[in-house]
Amino acid sequence: MNLSLNELKSIREENSVTIICTTHRTKPDYLQDGLRLKNLIKDAENRLMADMDKKKAAALIKRIHSLADGIDHSHNQESLILFVNSEIAEYTRLPIKVADRVVIDDTFATRDLIRALHLETHYFILVLSREKARLLEVLNDKVIREAGKPFPMDFPRFSSASTAAMQVSSKQTNLYAEFFNRVDKQINQHRKNNPLPVFIIALEENKNEYMKIADKKETIFNVSLNKNKINDPDHAIAEDAWKIVKEYVEKKNEQRKADLRKAVSENKFLSDPNEIWQAISQGRVETIFVEQGLFQPAELIDGEIVLVPESRRDEKGIIDDVYDEMIEMNMDYGGDVVFLPKGELDKFNGFGATTRY
Repeated sequence: MNLSLNELKSIREENSVTIICTTHRTKPDYLQDGLRLKNLIKDAENRLMADMDKKKAAALIKRIHSLADGIDHSHNQESLILFVNSEIAEYTRLPIKVADRVVIDDTFATRDLIRALHLETHYFILVLSREKARLLEVLNDKVIREAGKPFPMDFPRFSSASTAAMQVSSKQTNLYAEFFNRVDKQINQHRKNNPLPVFIIALEENKNEYMKIADKKETIFNVSLNKNKINDPDHAIAEDAWKIVKEYVEKKNEQRKADLRKAVSENKFLSDPNEIWQAISQGRVETIFVEQGLFQPAELIDGEIVLVPESRRDEKGIIDDVYDEMIEMNMDYGGDVVFLPKGELDKFNGFGATTRY
C-alpha cells in the first residue's frame, strides 16, 4: 500500500468503500480467501447500486474488481483490507484478526484497524552492529515488513588513508559514531509517517554508543536485547524481541491500571460520554480507558452525544463508533489510550477517561 493508515484516515469523499476481510497464511485455508472476498465485494456492489447513481456505481465497482483481481492470496496474512473511491484503489495485508465488514461512508473505515493495532504492540526493531543496520516493522512477534532502501545500511568502505585512521582507537570510535548517527537520521526519516517506538537488538557496547547520538531517545524502548543478530532471519529476530517487549508491555499496563485507580480516588476520572467529549475538546483528558471489544454507535444532536442501538450503525449521520471518535480526537490533543480486558471497567460501562486536572 502506498498510503499510510494515517493518510487514509484524513481522506474525505462520498462513497469511500472499505472492505475488511479475514484471510489465512497457509494452504489450503488461503485457497478460500478469494471466495470470501468475492462475497464481501458482492455486498458492496448491492449497496452501491441501491444508493448511488448507477453509472457512478458501476465505475466504482469496476475499480473494486480491478484491485481485487491483482491480489495474490498465497501471500495473505491474517487480514486483507481494500480502500476504494473515485481517486484511490489500495489494499493492505495486516497480521491482525478482524471481523469481516463492508463500510461505505464519507471516510475510509480505518478506526477498526487503528484500534486493532492499538490492541497489539506495533513497533520497529533496529538490528545494529558495527558492520550493518537493519530495520523491521513488527506487530507482536510477527514481521510486517523489513524496511528497504537505504536499509540495510552498511558501514562504509574507506580509502587506505581512512583505513589507517581506523587503527587509532579514538578515530575508530568516531567513525562508528558517525555511522550510527546516519542510521539514526534514516530511522527518524522513516518514522515520519509511522511514528512507532524502536526496540534495539545490538551488543551492549554498540547500543550504548547509539544512544549517545540518538535524536529521539524518548521513543526508544528502555529495554533491549544484548545480542548480535544482524544476519538472523527476520522471523527469528521478531520472536526473540517479542519475549522482552511482551514482558515490558505487561508491566507497563499494570502501571496504567494503577494510574486509573489513583485517578478514581482523586476524582480525576470521567465516565459520562458527554463529559469526556467536552473534556477532550478542552485538552483536559490525559488517558482514555476502554474495554476490548467495546463499540458504540452514536449521533451528535446539538453538540450532544446520543447513543443509538447497533441496528442504526450504518445509517447516514451516525458515528459508527463514538468511542473511537473520542480516542482519535484525544490523540490529536496529545492524549493516549489503554485497552483493558473485558469486565475491568464494568462499573463505568466499559469506558472512561482520566483528566490532567
